[in-house]
Amino acid sequence: MNTQFKLEKLGLSSCEMTDEGCSAVTSALKSNPSHLRELNLSWNKLGDSGVKNLSDLLMNTQFKLEKLDLRGCSITEEQCLILTSALKSNPSHLRELNLSENKLGDSGVKNLSDLLMNTQFKLEKLDLCGCRITEEQCLILTSALKSNPSHLRELNLSENQITNTGVNHLCDVLKDSHCKLERLRLRWCEMTDEGCSAVTSALKSNPSHLRELNLSGNKLGDSGVKNLSDLLMNTQFKLEKLHLYNCGITDVSSLTQSLTNTKALQFLKELDLRDNKIGDSKQQLIDVLRDSNCKLSVDTDDECCI
Repeated sequence: MNTQFKLEKLGLSSCEMTDEGCSAVTSALKSNPSHLRELNLSWNKLGDSGVKNLSDLLMNTQFKLEKLDLRGCSITEEQCLILTSALKSNPSHLRELNLSENKLGDSGVKNLSDLLMNTQFKLEKLDLCGCRITEEQCLILTSALKSNPSHLRELNLSENQITNTGVNHLCDVLKDSHCKLERLRLRWCEMTDEGCSAVTSALKSNPSHLRELNLSGNKLGDSGVKNLSDLLMNTQFKLEKLHLYNCGITDVSSLTQSLTNTKALQFLKELDLRDNKIGDSKQQLIDVLRDSNCKLSVDTDDECCI
């Protein structure tokens, strides 16, 4: 509570904290709120009273938090409502929000979406990995993002059952010229080659911003890779990281051809093709790695991307 104490970053991840501990921390911060910029309470069971006290702190106009990490805090629908309501009353400072590994439910997603529509809310990074988001909830989220797309730079919807339907809704955001997303993670989203085709089609119409794309754990197959290869041929597409771990790929010839025929090879730094049975086409990828324009960093151990 010392007013001369000007802490900017506080990390309390995995501290076996309960609602009592969270209440003590937030009470202390209430008396000296103006300096803290990053708060990490991930993997603690905050409980109803902990979330309520945190929300009271978030409503304080002197509290100018920029990064809030609540990953794996067992946050419920009701608690999500309390948190988002607090952020609505003081929306202008937060830039990064991590709610991954929490069961937000229908009302939680709806309230978060209402917050995302607020033009004063200028969030740049949103992590909702493993929140059990459905394709219907994905529609609500993406509709909100579509109404206020210009600030978001990173979006993680991995490990949610959004399927091709949810991905199609997301594509409405990606193709918007106001969308400047740089990192998109859609690992294990039950997407197929159809969803991959929709993503690549959307990115073709708005290609210049994305730097990282993670589609690992989806059944993209060779046709999905073919669509990605067509996207890489776009000279405005300057992707640096492409993750396709365990995507049911057997042939990367179209991918290697697009890399050698365009400037894409000058930009790409990471390519993850682990756990794909690419067989004979692996040699073509090795030829790409020998190209003097290739900037890919490749390990030589069992984690090698080839």
